[in-house]
Amino acid sequence: MLGISYEGATAVITTVGAGLRSFEVDGVPYVETFGEDEKPPMSAGAVLVPWPNRTAGASWVLDGVRQQLEVTEPARGNAIHGLLRRRPWTVLEHTGSLVSLRALIEPQAGWPAALDVTVSYALDDRGLTVTHGVTNVGDVATPFGVGMHPYPRAGNASTDSCTLTLAATTVLPLDTERMVPSGAARPVEGTEFDFREGRALDGVRLDTPFGGCEPGPDGLVHHTLASPDGGVEVWADPAFRWVQVYTPDSYPGRGRAVAVEPMTCPPDALNSGVDLIRVSPGESWGARWGIRPLS
Repeated sequence: MLGISYEGATAVITTVGAGLRSFEVDGVPYVETFGEDEKPPMSAGAVLVPWPNRTAGASWVLDGVRQQLEVTEPARGNAIHGLLRRRPWTVLEHTGSLVSLRALIEPQAGWPAALDVTVSYALDDRGLTVTHGVTNVGDVATPFGVGMHPYPRAGNASTDSCTLTLAATTVLPLDTERMVPSGAARPVEGTEFDFREGRALDGVRLDTPFGGCEPGPDGLVHHTLASPDGGVEVWADPAFRWVQVYTPDSYPGRGRAVAVEPMTCPPDALNSGVDLIRVSPGESWGARWGIRPLS
């Protein structure tokens, strides 16, 4: 575990998976956490590379060649959340308020490309900023996606006392048995999935991908979780035009929780091609997102 701090803010990052274990300001939690010796429950804080969410049937095609990934969601037959969640990462830099880590994705069954992946966590006056980088260090042009799996919380407020606001303008329908897309994204306007003006979470059950996330006047995408006593914002660069929202009832030690997961592409993007990023040999890509308390 790697701790960083800045004035009253602290965060803890795992070396296995390079995930976000905790983020607090003046002792108030702004993400759901887990024990130091525990595996992240429900993928809490995980870095999702080289694809977020699910790849249907753990199978996809690259340059006309069928690729078969390991089935990591056996109940549904899918490959889920990328290749690096359970891998040790190398620490590149660790100062008082910053930690940067690196992992290499080597060519393997189902993934015939080499990617050098980095993630940095930094604390400052704005809160926590997370910066992702991907460099193609192989000889094959490669499509990929990036996501994160934080469970933001509005301080000590209960999840059901909060209002969720999303920048998303579309929702992606899913096959509820396999949890992979069953059609094209459709507008949220006039549906129960319209969170643009905020909706109370009490009674709401979601495991849903939203798209068309529109930046605000500052050029950033903003999603918020607000309570009468304050709230928390998940912001992101426009590259994160998708967000998955998941509302489990049984987060350990918490009960009702909500994941707000910035993603560069939707579920099963390796098959649909929707919003995949593609890097040629020697090319690099990067983008940021972050979490900040709201008063």
